[in-house]
Amino acid sequence: MTIDAGPGELFTTVAREADVTAVVELVNSAYRGASSRRGWTTEADLLDGQRTDAEAIVSLITAPDSAILVVRGQSALKACVHVRKEREGVAHLGMLTVRPALQASLMGRQLLAAAESYSRRQFGAHVVEMTVIDVREELIAWYERRGYRRTAELRPFPYGDERFGIPLRTDLRFVVLRRELAP
Repeated sequence: MTIDAGPGELFTTVAREADVTAVVELVNSAYRGASSRRGWTTEADLLDGQRTDAEAIVSLITAPDSAILVVRGQSALKACVHVRKEREGVAHLGMLTVRPALQASLMGRQLLAAAESYSRRQFGAHVVEMTVIDVREELIAWYERRGYRRTAELRPFPYGDERFGIPLRTDLRFVVLRRELAP
């Protein structure tokens, strides 16, 4: 299923189980370790270990009212984002990932727009919410420039659950961002 045409050879589709390994590699390379430092979305100074694993990605792909959208190129996945129906009228967006070498290419903006459109069409969402680690000011600012607003809601970081990484700080928590979608 094509959602949105990308530049040149790129196209956006819904991920399949055959994409699990590639999605795991893409997400981990953009958020953790040395490869993530090539882009600006790295969490390497905040968290060590993995950002995700195959089991988590399979569960996101196969869950009802949930999808991972991927930007495919001829040679590899270039970007991905997870969207799910949170509750009536509200979608949750997470794991927006662009390959580090491509992070200045506007691909993130295009994929965010595709995820919002998908959420509106597939889930009937008129609001999109997400959580971002609150010390990621540059990332929060990027989302704010795209119409997201901080709410007063803070959520705890899952300390002790290494599926989300190994915290390098003791003060991590999530801020909830929210955006009203145009009809």
